[in-house]
Amino acid sequence: MYIIAGLGNPTQQYDHTRHNIGFDTITYLADRYHITMNTKKFQAICGIGVIEGQKVLLLKPQTYMNLSGNSIGEAVNFYKLDPATEVIVIYDDIALEPGYIRVRKKGSAGGHNGIKDIIAHLGTQEFQRIRVGVGEKPKDYDLAAYVLGHFAAEDRKKVEEAIAQAADAVELMVQDRADEAMNLYNKKKHE
Repeated sequence: MYIIAGLGNPTQQYDHTRHNIGFDTITYLADRYHITMNTKKFQAICGIGVIEGQKVLLLKPQTYMNLSGNSIGEAVNFYKLDPATEVIVIYDDIALEPGYIRVRKKGSAGGHNGIKDIIAHLGTQEFQRIRVGVGEKPKDYDLAAYVLGHFAAEDRKKVEEAIAQAADAVELMVQDRADEAMNLYNKKKHE
């Protein structure tokens, strides 16, 4: 079984903001695989289904971004899963331009408070993740205001493509093909 967690903030005011790209990706996966997201458990909204023959729990923590580890840690402990091989976390990255994704098998928090909290709760940096680019904040712009803001229409189109790529990467990762996903999606795009 895999836990696939998309990070974001609950409540409508944060819908489709840069920080909620993880939630948007989970919604996309749920739609693609006809997984109903209506169960409230593990301080999250979740749904159980199958992706490429693997049982998955899709998870949208409702703890607010900086406390995402509470929810994910609870689910991992409940199912007694190995974070290194059975957890995939999807979240926003300001170091990547919109339209780009990066797949990793492990890594540091890189300044992302949601990831920092997950590492603290799981006791390891070894869990698979997909970073979805939301673009760098403009100079002299408040970081919180930027990540809680919405995309320009042109960027949103690129982000929709990145969400589809992230879903494709998940399909490979649940088949134990993370290396293949990295080779496919971690390339630089040529303009």
